[in-house]
Amino acid sequence: MKTSIIRALSLATGLTSIATATFSGIAGADEGEAWFKDGAGAVAARVAAPVNTKRAKNVILFVGDGMGISTLTAGRILEGQLKGQTGEENYLSFERFPYTALVKTYNTNAQVPDSAGTASALNTGSKTQMGVINTNPSQPHGQCAGMMDAPLTPIAYLAERAGMATGIVSTARLTHATPAAVYAHAPDREWEVDSALPDEAKENGCSDIAAQILNMMDGDGLEVALGGGRRNFLPEGNGKGRRQDGRNITDEWVNSRENAAYVKNASGLSSVDVDKTSRLLGLFDNSHMDFEAERRDKQPELAEMTEAAIKMLQKDEDGFYLMVEAGRIDHGHHAGSAYSALHDTVALSKAVRKALEMVDLEETLILVTADHSHVFTMAGYPKRGNPILGLVTPPWQDELLLAEDGKPYTTLGYHNGPGAVKGEREHLTQEKALSPEFIQQSLIPTRSESHGGEDVALFGIGPWAHLVRGTMEQNVVFHIMNHALELDDRTQN
Repeated sequence: MKTSIIRALSLATGLTSIATATFSGIAGADEGEAWFKDGAGAVAARVAAPVNTKRAKNVILFVGDGMGISTLTAGRILEGQLKGQTGEENYLSFERFPYTALVKTYNTNAQVPDSAGTASALNTGSKTQMGVINTNPSQPHGQCAGMMDAPLTPIAYLAERAGMATGIVSTARLTHATPAAVYAHAPDREWEVDSALPDEAKENGCSDIAAQILNMMDGDGLEVALGGGRRNFLPEGNGKGRRQDGRNITDEWVNSRENAAYVKNASGLSSVDVDKTSRLLGLFDNSHMDFEAERRDKQPELAEMTEAAIKMLQKDEDGFYLMVEAGRIDHGHHAGSAYSALHDTVALSKAVRKALEMVDLEETLILVTADHSHVFTMAGYPKRGNPILGLVTPPWQDELLLAEDGKPYTTLGYHNGPGAVKGEREHLTQEKALSPEFIQQSLIPTRSESHGGEDVALFGIGPWAHLVRGTMEQNVVFHIMNHALELDDRTQN
């Protein structure tokens, strides 16, 4: 698997030495020379890299929800340590991509953003307010009246108009903020199900987010939707359904097109005959799917959902647009659990690796980014190879490093969150710090750890990926995808 991915990256980008070089860890007098040669080789590969300006047939946008820079660093180390390495020398699959940029994430009314406003920017090309899905930034939050007078148009709509296939994959509820931005409009991200709509919304004809997965898409609608959130698609009295209008959206999906399918678990997904399936809906939990570290066998992993989605979408000769979200990175951080957040980051790396195996990078643009960051830190002078989830042992001694209170501390921590210390700090042990149930200590006591406001990274490979450079506003990501697909020319009437 690793060899095939390296070959694909090398053929598509010309960055052979970048894609294949991992410092060997040569010790002794030759170590400095080895580092020097490795660095020179990386520059030579960049100089020789070709630029692909062909029209992209396909675009895949991967979003690690809450995957800030510190999460990338800690996630790459964890992935390496899970493979028996020291970790620092590792690269997440997408960190091998040839083009990288920094992305500013603020909302039009918020210095530190939420997922609704940021996902809307990624999908529509316009920044907007916190807490809204694809609505104009001038539209009052939570007001239905006037919402569709000047709505923001998601790239999936444009792709549908161009005859392309479209899809969404997420480990969160499909009605949650980030996946909803692919297909829905709502002046309040909380309108996931009809029972959440206020009277004003009902009176003015607004639809809940779940229902819009069927009837608010241009063209013939999404071909693939895989994730969690089953309760918002089912009527009350059917399992844990929350719909008060009596509609069963899963049945409507199946009846929407000949050979459409609906699956509820991993075995159902694996048994789908892609060639005979026109449209595929998968809802694998009543709410969000499990964290990867806790995932039950009945739920598919993110890489498996990505594989199924690509197989479905590749059938369309006109190409496809797919957004894949690792939604639970964000939820792990909110809970103060670096263990959960980082294992889901590793799962995203695996999903990107699976996509690289399946597509032709000469015609497929792949972008990997985050919607926002978190107040998540990595510090304390741990030695190389120190367990990333553990207590700090420095390079100059074998014993744990102690803080001014005489107690050890973890490499990873949070500025705020449920792990805030009240009174005297606990004397941690390495065993406790490495436990899956451990919550990192934090400074400010809050019920839920908060987002961070710093820039996030964007990685690109494939046609027009060289536009991924510098520091950019978040809405520019849409315009890179739009330009690569030439959707403006293809959707003119």
